[in-house]
Amino acid sequence: MDNERGDTEVSEMLIGDLAARTGTTTRALRYYEEQGLLESGRSAGGYRVYGPGAQTRVRNIRDLLASGFTVENVKSFVRFLDSDLPEVFAYADSCAGNYEVGAQRVAELTERIEALTRMRDTLVRRMPWLGAPAAS
Repeated sequence: MDNERGDTEVSEMLIGDLAARTGTTTRALRYYEEQGLLESGRSAGGYRVYGPGAQTRVRNIRDLLASGFTVENVKSFVRFLDSDLPEVFAYADSCAGNYEVGAQRVAELTERIEALTRMRDTLVRRMPWLGAPAAS
């Protein structure tokens, strides 16, 4: 069955298949399991087997991580990971608690950006030629 993104979901797949279909590594998938973000069953031979929704879940985990959330942050959204996430999250009062996770992460990233900017400015002040635009 194809989903909105054109991916074909299969009934069950092994860890290598899931990694290939989602553009990640088997190591990352095992880590997501350790963190409680992903579940697998076991085949008769003892191999990890993932259900049909695993591709969507992994894609959403990777999307949230790429957006700047941490694995701990993503745990707050675990109940939403099995459906395609919207490109832009609409505000709803009923979700205000979940938005706090995003607000905290934005504050942390802003703090890091400001610290890196101060560090860069200090370095350029001490070595001004580093701040000059590159010649074409």
